Amino acid sequence: MDNINWGIIGCGDVTEKKSGPAFNKVSGSKLAAVMRRDAEKAADYASRHGVSNWYNQAEDLLNDSEVNAIYIATPPSSHLEYALQALAKGFPVYVEKPVTLNAAQAQQMADAVKQHNGKLVVAHYRRRLPMFLKVKELLQQQVIGEVRTVQMRLWQSRKPALVTKNAPNWRVQPEISGGGYFHDLAPHQLDLMLYFFGEPAFYQGFALNQAQATTADDHVCGQILFKNQVVFNGSWCFDVAENQNTDSCDIIGTKGKISFSVFGNTITVQNEASEQTLNFTHPENIQHPMITSIVGYLRGEEANPCSIEEAVTLMQIMDAFTQPVKL
Repeated sequence: MDNINWGIIGCGDVTEKKSGPAFNKVSGSKLAAVMRRDAEKAADYASRHGVSNWYNQAEDLLNDSEVNAIYIATPPSSHLEYALQALAKGFPVYVEKPVTLNAAQAQQMADAVKQHNGKLVVAHYRRRLPMFLKVKELLQQQVIGEVRTVQMRLWQSRKPALVTKNAPNWRVQPEISGGGYFHDLAPHQLDLMLYFFGEPAFYQGFALNQAQATTADDHVCGQILFKNQVVFNGSWCFDVAENQNTDSCDIIGTKGKISFSVFGNTITVQNEASEQTLNFTHPENIQHPMITSIVGYLRGEEANPCSIEEAVTLMQIMDAFTQPVKL
């Protein structure tokens, strides 16, 4: 494929700045059409973003002769349905995270990719941000020696500032999101762990709904033992005082520590020789680097930046972390 003409299924908040405009900023790529079930909002999005065609039915967008690649940015409950339709029609697909509601659905998607000999990329876009490429480089250089343990905490108040405020709060409706805020935010964090440390050998966890404010669990704990013997411990709680909001990841090695916030822009590196802080400015459209890689992948110029098989593993971990507890 020389020119990638994208159609977006679900042009909601995530596409306004994080992703949508970036499709027109990559050479050989453009945003050709958008779809949203609310026709008025679809037309408004197309007008504001200079998109030629808009639809309120996914089938109509999939039949647009100009479109040759699909970006699925709806809530997770419809990711599988739309991905299966697009793959069956021969489209390469870019899917938002979490890729599906659970691991079983993710495996269905992976099977469809294989069945149709298709191409599919999952939107774990932090893999391509300079900040996290730097963390990976520091680990490869063994700046902190051999990694022994990773300690991650994401503690937020009942209405996390990290979550988009303009849309209806489907994120705490498990039938739509897969769970609660954990399912919205943790995929970014856990995918980075897979990106940094490779295949897991073992994982376990549990979840509970302490506050009973919604039907979704608000407290999740999990452990991973990677095949390289790195041990990961994670804690997610979405009902703490605002002055206790925490977003931290500490990677601790035999010679020091790398610390950062997955939703921040600073890395602190401590080792036996020095301590330094590295500051980063994320791109205006944070998915821009990932979309650049996807276009390269679709043209056959580079490998898949995040495959469905990797996302299946991630969803298996998330399923294990969110096992209910009987008290």
